[in-house]
Amino acid sequence: MSARDSGSDEARKAKPEQSEVAAEVATFGAFVRKPGTRRVAANVADEAQPGVIEPVESLPDDAIEVGAVVDAYGLKGWVKVVPHANAGRGGDAILAAKRWWLVKGADRQSARCVQSKVHSDTIVARLCGCDDRDAALALRGHTVHVSRSDFPKLADADEFYWVDLIGLDVVNEAGVALGHVADMIDNGAHSIMRIEYPATAKDGKPITGERLIPFVGVYVKTVDQTAKKIVVDWDADY
Repeated sequence: MSARDSGSDEARKAKPEQSEVAAEVATFGAFVRKPGTRRVAANVADEAQPGVIEPVESLPDDAIEVGAVVDAYGLKGWVKVVPHANAGRGGDAILAAKRWWLVKGADRQSARCVQSKVHSDTIVARLCGCDDRDAALALRGHTVHVSRSDFPKLADADEFYWVDLIGLDVVNEAGVALGHVADMIDNGAHSIMRIEYPATAKDGKPITGERLIPFVGVYVKTVDQTAKKIVVDWDADY
């Protein structure tokens, strides 16, 4: 039995119905930003930046994986990228970033993004030094990383990027520790925190339990990124 399955009974117990949560009017941490149809990601005339895709030994400490190159787009060196998240959840960071880091196995490269835009459910982009279809095809299978500092700023204090929530400790209003955010889930209506915590199986062996808490204002009371803590209105028995 997997770690996630082992905690599923407690995660379901006394948990509010999804329909009740979806009916909440006020959301907390709603991701509302929509992707632009086109965004210039860098100044082509910027001579201070290299004009080629160059190998690098390592990525920046704040590099976040945001998507993967899946194909070439057109004949002029554009690449097609499938983002890991939609706009607002970090997907629009691809559109905003001036520099990408491309990783495939031990191969690490740095590229300046000249232009990027939304294309259906993907993002297409032109990278400096990628000038024809063959060069774009050579980048297939590379994951795309950008610096966290390049993520667009969120206008609302109650908006958060998923990457900033993962790892935070979760406690309820009584001060009871509920675990830490291991992942975020999108159910279409709102985001859900998947919280892991140490538990004990029926045979007495230690296991990892799971709680699923909707990321909406009726349950999430405060998010303190400095203290790395989220306070929720949630019973430890849920």
